[in-house]
Amino acid sequence: MDSIPLTIGGKKAEGFVIPLGPANLVFVKTEKGLVGCGAVDVQALETFGYPAAKVRPASGPSIRTVDDILAGTIAAANGPARALGIAEGMSGREALKRL
Repeated sequence: MDSIPLTIGGKKAEGFVIPLGPANLVFVKTEKGLVGCGAVDVQALETFGYPAAKVRPASGPSIRTVDDILAGTIAAANGPARALGIAEGMSGREALKRL
């Protein structure tokens, strides 16, 4: 597992890349919530009131890196994330700025 410290919109965040054989589990978390790859179950996290969104890749078949999260497009956001202004179609970087 790789942990990557980030600063997004003046706030600290941490990116994670967990190799799972042919795919990676990739997400970036902030103090308020997270943005992750398609494997992240945003609806399950909603049951805990945790803001979460998942991205689709801007190019290529899958999300493989933290940079892919930042460049990707929000495909789904749960209720707590939407309440913070995160919407489908925005970039992963823009969504993380709201978290």
